Amino acid sequence: MGRKRSHLNLSTMSSKIFNHKDPFTVGVEEEYMICDPSTGELINRANEIMGSIDPDLQQRFSYELLLSEIEINTSVCKDVDEAVNELCDLRNHVRILGEKLDYRIGISGTHPTALPEDQKFVENNSYNWVSDQLHYYAERNITFATHVHVSVPDGETAVHVTNSLRQWIAPLLALSSNSPFYAGEYTHFKSARTMQFGAFPRTNIPPYFESYTHYENMVADYLKIESISKSRQIWWKLRPHMDFGTIEFRMLDVQRSLTNTKMFIALIQALVFQASEDYKSGKLNEDFSSEFLTDSLWKASRFDFNAKIIDVNSNAIVTMEAKIKEMVKYATKALTDFGNTDILFTIDDILKNGSEGDDQLDVFESNGIDDLKQYLMDNVEYNIL
Repeated sequence: MGRKRSHLNLSTMSSKIFNHKDPFTVGVEEEYMICDPSTGELINRANEIMGSIDPDLQQRFSYELLLSEIEINTSVCKDVDEAVNELCDLRNHVRILGEKLDYRIGISGTHPTALPEDQKFVENNSYNWVSDQLHYYAERNITFATHVHVSVPDGETAVHVTNSLRQWIAPLLALSSNSPFYAGEYTHFKSARTMQFGAFPRTNIPPYFESYTHYENMVADYLKIESISKSRQIWWKLRPHMDFGTIEFRMLDVQRSLTNTKMFIALIQALVFQASEDYKSGKLNEDFSSEFLTDSLWKASRFDFNAKIIDVNSNAIVTMEAKIKEMVKYATKALTDFGNTDILFTIDDILKNGSEGDDQLDVFESNGIDDLKQYLMDNVEYNIL
């Protein structure tokens, strides 16, 4: 039995899964709070939702660790607009279903008041493994993210591009920060979700890999020592996904605004494309200080755009805002090629007026926590103009 399990796991790690004839397609996952329509509190209704999904949409919905959370996932989309249109359809499907089942979805990186002791785990083999591993800390993972997948031409490209893309983890998180509250407390963090999920193992910034084989060997070693039972239990902020053959961006707090979500999808696609081009031409910067990458992540989760960080390319001291602007400049040619430069206005707006987490703080300071819970349901965007 042991030999068979090892063979099955290792067989899914082949670099061939990354060989895409049409690279730079995208896929998106969003995680939603399942809320009581009257109070905005979390309710454990995922089983009812999953049992009521139209059969032709079953594969577009999935459980997360807790029964108060539901995830939607798009199909493989040829471009950003197709992905956003599918997100609209899926958000509306779950909204209409909520009218029948008496729930509403809310969107925030963390729920403002939900308590760990009130949460119930999903019962299946995969999530039982997680809850058995983490117990108390699994109960505290009341977090909600957006994950973006981008396909690449091959496994070597995936690993080398991931090496380079690590420098953009903190700027992307800073733009997406949307979770200032946890368990009824104002945490003073921009992204409490990052801190809560960070209690899990293997959720950090990935190390530098010399090759796909180097990456493959590390995953194989994790399997051998039973730190993981499958490759997807490496939950880094950014990872080459061995099941889908994509690069997966996992640092984003989920967004109420579809306009913001479109911006992240387009920006991420452009970053992957530009880094792939640089890898082909031998110009890709890959090996950075892990200490300063981690410090930048901390600053993005805690402070505003004026926070000082070390630019891992130049070793100069810059602000988070300056690093964001460097990221945008790096991606602009690819955004132009893909026809997505409209998203630059969204980035400018966030830099000027703040992230969705700042909007939460405004509501809380003006009206209190109960109104904030209502706001997180009322301001979910279901359609984009």
